[in-house]
Amino acid sequence: MSTLQKLSLALVGTAVVFMSANPANAITLTTGGTTPTPAGIFSTVPGVNTVTFESGSAPTSGFAKYSSASGTPTVVQGSVGGQYAAPFGDESNYLTISPIGSNVAGSTGSVTINFAQALDYFGLHWGSVDTYNSIAFFNGSTLLNTFTGSQVPGTTASGNQTSPQDNVFVNFLADPGQTFDKVVLSSSGIAFETDNHSYRLASVPEPTATLGLLAFGVMSAGSFVKRKSKLV
Repeated sequence: MSTLQKLSLALVGTAVVFMSANPANAITLTTGGTTPTPAGIFSTVPGVNTVTFESGSAPTSGFAKYSSASGTPTVVQGSVGGQYAAPFGDESNYLTISPIGSNVAGSTGSVTINFAQALDYFGLHWGSVDTYNSIAFFNGSTLLNTFTGSQVPGTTASGNQTSPQDNVFVNFLADPGQTFDKVVLSSSGIAFETDNHSYRLASVPEPTATLGLLAFGVMSAGSFVKRKSKLV
């Protein structure tokens, strides 16, 4: 095998390893709107699909599947003292989660959302943000990031049920090259109330772009070997 062939193969191998092992390792959290409507706050990110819970339950089939190891995910409306509080201004149905054994509605501890394809965005209307609410993002079985209420910018994370400051839409954007296909919502206190879960399919790089990069690497390798031969 010639030096050019060896170098070309090495470049191709390096490119493949680089593309498969160099996804970004983070998800970025930002806040969106704070002005509620009777149906809650919605994502302003283009190209999203939204689960509104207006059917009275969380979907257990289809593209986004909701489940819990400790019972059926609980969808409620309105507020019940000591159990759950509607996100400020939201008069519609929403998801509530409380600790296992708390003997209140939604005491599943956590709710898992499995998506049929990879996503690069997830967002939700987060009601009365608390420090004990958390959201974890996974790619397969790999944990990418976990966020708590204390990390939501501009909020007090004190569980204020009537302040627009603590009832906001929160966006989670995957860094370039990163995707996720599972989201886990958890709460160690009463309660974690969310509505209008929005998600967006991850864009797939054009195969021609990848092939172009590889071809460029091979051509560069050939040029390098020719220059070296002339010098010798």
